[in-house]
Amino acid sequence: MSDPAALASTVVWGAFALAFLFGAVANKTHFCTMGAVSDVVNMGDWNRMRMWLLAIAVATAGASALQLSGLVDLSKTIYTSPRFTWLSYILGGALFGIGMTLASGCGSKTLIRIGSGNLKSLVVAIVLAVTAYMTLKGILAVVRVATLDSVGTTFGGPQDLPSLLAPVLGAGKNTLLAVLGAAITGGLIAFVFKDREFRTFDNVLGGTVAGLVVVGCWFLSGHIGYLPEDPATLEAKFLATNSGRMESFSFVAPYAYFLELLILWSDKSRTVTLGIAAVLGMVSGSLAWSLATRTFRLESFRDSGDLINHLVGAALMGFGGVLALGCTVGQGISGVSTLALGSFLAFFSIVAGAAATMKVQYWRLMKE
Repeated sequence: MSDPAALASTVVWGAFALAFLFGAVANKTHFCTMGAVSDVVNMGDWNRMRMWLLAIAVATAGASALQLSGLVDLSKTIYTSPRFTWLSYILGGALFGIGMTLASGCGSKTLIRIGSGNLKSLVVAIVLAVTAYMTLKGILAVVRVATLDSVGTTFGGPQDLPSLLAPVLGAGKNTLLAVLGAAITGGLIAFVFKDREFRTFDNVLGGTVAGLVVVGCWFLSGHIGYLPEDPATLEAKFLATNSGRMESFSFVAPYAYFLELLILWSDKSRTVTLGIAAVLGMVSGSLAWSLATRTFRLESFRDSGDLINHLVGAALMGFGGVLALGCTVGQGISGVSTLALGSFLAFFSIVAGAAATMKVQYWRLMKE
């Protein structure tokens, strides 16, 4: 049996490398999910939205292939849990969408902007981390568990679409996974590439890399980091993950766990996990690209109103992201790639929250 410590180290360093690549490419290609919604709402430009959808298509194809080949078991993720907390998905997603609009970017974009020298994003990251931690384990967690998370239903098995549809249609789960994965991937690819304007190197690169790093992370945590029998407990275990399940990229809860690690550094039970490594990798990759291209620039708040918007936005992202079990990358790419029903609900809620906020901002601007 392989050494668990060595496998955990492989998972962590692998996640850092993938996130480093993601950070650098996202900086270069201007991959931004908030910007994607903004471009559609304000300018009718679908290029960055197509980049996001391409990432979803690539991630879905890759995750389905890993599942069908038996390399991973996507039912072991937080996204496919039998517990379907529909109110948390909708409200959390909408709050996250509102928050990322006020804070000028989602969790991943905040890390990219920090790597480019944006001091506003550094403040956003700190407030997001504190709020996310309060929502995971603090006073907001009490409210979340007692009220919002208590609303929902529990399925008889995983909440991914193939599992839900298999008994209804009388078809095998793997057959439905292959069909649905191919249909969703094919449909998205067709939509993405039908627009000739989208077919630039940067657009294709950004979407493809964003999807591939999610697939790579599924393989790291779900295959390389999976122990069928932990020597200490004799139970199955996923190494170097905070949730204890297989994970891929998400950028809300890992902020909180990174903060926890810094605060409790002398506690030897606290270690660098996949999520924490991803946070560090994103900033490092973006910083490397900024320095290499001489685009690193310090930027701060223009006035008190700008500061307030970013503080409120960061808090909403921290609370909403934990409530919805993820962000535009966590639910919008990683979660959707598992075909989890809740991930689709959270994804559309994030987009709706962001779009509505942008409409209100535009209305206020015109009124002034």
